Amino acid sequence: MAKKFTKKEVSWILDRLEETFPDAKPELVASNPFEMLVATILSAQCTDVRVNMVTKEVYKKYKTPQDFVDLGVQGLEPLIRSCGFYKNKAKNIIATAKILVEDYQSQVPETIEELVKLPGVGQKTANVVASTCFGVDAIAVDTHVFRTSNRIGLAKAKTVEETEVQLQKAIPKDRWTKTHHLLIFLGRRICASRSPKCEICPLTEVCRYYHKNQESKTCNG
Repeated sequence: MAKKFTKKEVSWILDRLEETFPDAKPELVASNPFEMLVATILSAQCTDVRVNMVTKEVYKKYKTPQDFVDLGVQGLEPLIRSCGFYKNKAKNIIATAKILVEDYQSQVPETIEELVKLPGVGQKTANVVASTCFGVDAIAVDTHVFRTSNRIGLAKAKTVEETEVQLQKAIPKDRWTKTHHLLIFLGRRICASRSPKCEICPLTEVCRYYHKNQESKTCNG
């Protein structure tokens, strides 16, 4: 079993990722916390590119929680159909908008603890909104973060929840949010699920997944 990375090794990994992806940042387009909340709910099992195409049109007319409440579930469904699971997403977005209007003066709560109480808002969505909009240190673990962190060896977990806890322990708190974006960029641009481009990855020197595959090739060669 491979040893855990030292603090120095973790710092090296993060520095290399920052050098490779200096443009790493949120790719969902939003001009305020409510728009980011809606966009993040829509992004579940959907690409950011698709979500941005949809919200670009939706936000032209519907801008506030009250606008969405007035629109209603049936009004929202056809507008977000292409994002997938649109019926459930529409139901959650409208229910969340009602709560924001009734309990929060139409403002999005700033803490992860309050955000996760909203319909359709899980830990990942809450982490994204809190870190992106309110500067809360958080690591949102989506499919890319889960895959890349476990391949590299920053985590060794079978679930998203375990991965988040392990990353929080391994990475300095002031680097959590940036690491989230760096690992997403790594997953999208290099460390793909089926055909990772290990030949251009900046982390092959330390990556557990890469070295395991190299050993396998040697043994089978």
